[in-house]
Amino acid sequence: MKKILFYTNQFFGQIGGEEFAYTEPFVEEGARGNANAFAPKIKDGEIVATIVCGDNYFVENMDVCKEFVKKQVEAYKPDILIAGPAFNAGRFGIACCEVCKFVQSTYGIPSITGLYWENPGVEMYKADCYIMEVGKSAATIRKAVPLITGFVNKLIAGEKLGTPKQEHYYPKGQRVNVFHEKNGAERAVDMLVKKLKGEPYETELEISVYEKVTPAAPLKDLSSAKIALCTTGGIVPMGNPDHMFAATAKFWKKYDLAGLDELPAGKFESVHAGYDPVYANEDPNRVAPYNTLKELEKEGVIGEVYPYLLTTTGNSTSVADATKFGQEMAQDLLSAGVQGVILTST
Repeated sequence: MKKILFYTNQFFGQIGGEEFAYTEPFVEEGARGNANAFAPKIKDGEIVATIVCGDNYFVENMDVCKEFVKKQVEAYKPDILIAGPAFNAGRFGIACCEVCKFVQSTYGIPSITGLYWENPGVEMYKADCYIMEVGKSAATIRKAVPLITGFVNKLIAGEKLGTPKQEHYYPKGQRVNVFHEKNGAERAVDMLVKKLKGEPYETELEISVYEKVTPAAPLKDLSSAKIALCTTGGIVPMGNPDHMFAATAKFWKKYDLAGLDELPAGKFESVHAGYDPVYANEDPNRVAPYNTLKELEKEGVIGEVYPYLLTTTGNSTSVADATKFGQEMAQDLLSAGVQGVILTST
């Protein structure tokens, strides 16, 4: 019977939501929280312990957390580690990948997690551990569990793994020799013919394509420039009158700040579900520093502050939607004669 160590966060570990994101790591024997969904589907293996850690605590105390993980690995001596899955959750995704990378590289223990393709953890860690292709949110966990446990069962059984596409994990950048009936030249010609005929074809060597954005030229005279403030930190008027989404935003909003020198506490709040909003609600300017811009305007450092706040939530928002928001915001700002933008996050 193989031993499996499981890592999860405060939400899936059934501690609580964002208000418990600073929970320090602790371990509990057996399966806890979402680990219970995996345990019954693992053949010839058992989850011997579950590590739970708050997302904020992990990303702000990585060395401390990895030292804690080290102690548990040496205590339980697992054969496999499973983390998450984190879907499209940024901090949880980084935590899962960092734990997997640490355990895999330090002990040679196969480590598996699951992320949505837009999660930044994919590009950062796909070469360091097995990252399974899962859905965008926890709503897809019923598909994620059999996918991950099926892969784990193959590892336990010592079966030969297929290609990343066959096993549904993100390519790790490794090239493996395989035998083909046709040589490379023949396969290339076959592919070209299919392309010319408009038939579907699949390259054997995918090349990553990255969007190229030319940086804007620096402002020549800030003292005469009109500067706008935009944020993906989810700052909205108190009560969220336009029902801004806490995650996976589908729109952005523009709020009139005429006559204000700051974003007053009690009149603005954060609806962002990706960070603890307590400090943002105490002072919304911590996320969207309109007060600082107004001070710079009075000092003559900035010519004029655009009297509107452009806002949305960046939490799990798709690249396609974010691109659309950016293009729409840019058109609005250009039509208003804005020369520069301060864009804040969380």
